[in-house]
Amino acid sequence: MTTESGSTLDRLLCFALHSASRAFTNLYRPFLDEIGLTYPQYLVMLVLWERESLTVKELCARLRLDSGTLSPLLKRLQSRDLIVRTRSETDERSVRVAVTDEGRALWQQARDIPQRMVSATGMDLGEVDELRSTLEDLTATLNDAARRVTENRETRS
Repeated sequence: MTTESGSTLDRLLCFALHSASRAFTNLYRPFLDEIGLTYPQYLVMLVLWERESLTVKELCARLRLDSGTLSPLLKRLQSRDLIVRTRSETDERSVRVAVTDEGRALWQQARDIPQRMVSATGMDLGEVDELRSTLEDLTATLNDAARRVTENRETRS
């Protein structure tokens, strides 16, 4: 069933965001294939190129991932000698992740990818920054709404 202005699916904001996200990931793929990383691995490396070393907990927070999702990514990156994981001597539950020399060298091959992606959008930097800011605000609003829904469910139980 369709409406006068198109199908229900095409009118959903979540579907437009999902489609845009898939399009971005598809465009990243050939650039990342050149350096042998998947998109999630690239995100991990971006954080580590900025910070050099973080705990797994800090990485999870920064990437908005849970440790169950992040751990296999880290294992693959470590098997390629791009990162090293070390358990804290003072708290064995804490694991620190650091970029290796090989990981730092990979940055030389990857450093132009963000600019290539911005160019592909057809937008100028101001437009990209405005869109990113709008999406960050939307994400925060949606996370707050999801938290409230969860809290309401728990209080009704």
